[in-house]
Amino acid sequence: MQTSSMTAREMYEALKANPVHPPFGFGEKPILVNVDFQKAYTAVGQFATAYETDPHQIDHVNRLAAMFREQGLPVVWTYVGYVASGEDCGVFGSTGEGPDALKNVKLGEARAEFDDRLVIEHGRDIIYNKKMPSAFHETPLQSLAVWHRCDTVIVTGGSTSGCVRATVVDALSRGYRTIVPEECVADLHESPHFANLYDMMKKYADVLPVADVYAHLAARQG
Repeated sequence: MQTSSMTAREMYEALKANPVHPPFGFGEKPILVNVDFQKAYTAVGQFATAYETDPHQIDHVNRLAAMFREQGLPVVWTYVGYVASGEDCGVFGSTGEGPDALKNVKLGEARAEFDDRLVIEHGRDIIYNKKMPSAFHETPLQSLAVWHRCDTVIVTGGSTSGCVRATVVDALSRGYRTIVPEECVADLHESPHFANLYDMMKKYADVLPVADVYAHLAARQG
């Protein structure tokens, strides 16, 4: 195993400057998967688990969603939320007993609600209540992507080291080109955030400035 005195952020920036492989690139048709933009994780200062990386994260995600809708492309929002007993959280939520324990993100309560700043078109956008880290796990996401003949998955949300990474790995494992707009993902602490951006860029996805994603969508529309 190599050792290094570099921080996770420095390792990520070095990899961006000197990639180890060509980009996977965009395919013909993307699907936008916005992972867990709910108050448990976005209400900074209200809940202990809330995280924030880029202060304009939600603005960027709203703009991406609008561009997708303009082109008739699928927009997906996921959230986690469990029944009162927490039994549908399984082993995933078996540790921790405090108010911020995963199994205490209850359906119908504030932690499971979408952030009020999001622009979600109910009745047009797709919403999935997921129970495990990956947006693909036991949801209809794969079937939706097949129906729309999508070959590219663009992933936003949080946490970078948890549900975003799990979704990215599952997307690649299912044969999709996978894109992570850097400003559109967040974590509780910068070390796991940048360590996982580094790992995803090195192995599983193209981690790009959101401006590059905007440009691709604009060119696609043109």
